[in-house]
Amino acid sequence: VQLQASGGGLVQAGGSLRLSCAASRSIFNINAMGWYRQAPGKQRELVATITRGGSAGYADSVKGRFTISRDNTKNTVYLQMNSLKPEDTAVYYCNTASGSFNWGQGTQVTVSS
Repeated sequence: VQLQASGGGLVQAGGSLRLSCAASRSIFNINAMGWYRQAPGKQRELVATITRGGSAGYADSVKGRFTISRDNTKNTVYLQMNSLKPEDTAVYYCNTASGSFNWGQGTQVTVSS
């Protein structure tokens, strides 16, 4: 499965972005998808997950600001990011919640102060 993340960019602190992740095949039977991020010099971290039924979970650092969703008919997972902070700057990736697919190139999010 190929995963293509898009929607990143440069935004000022307090701004918003919506990321999309398109899968090359159906994600309907994948129980949990997730969004990850990796900041320079840091390990990749899981920031949000969503089950096939729509139950979402978030890292404490993004809770209340980020919203994950999925559209199984479009094989796409989304991440709505509001109230962005400079510490959200990272390359964002999507994958299963266990990271079982090949990692795509990700999409760069840069938040300026």
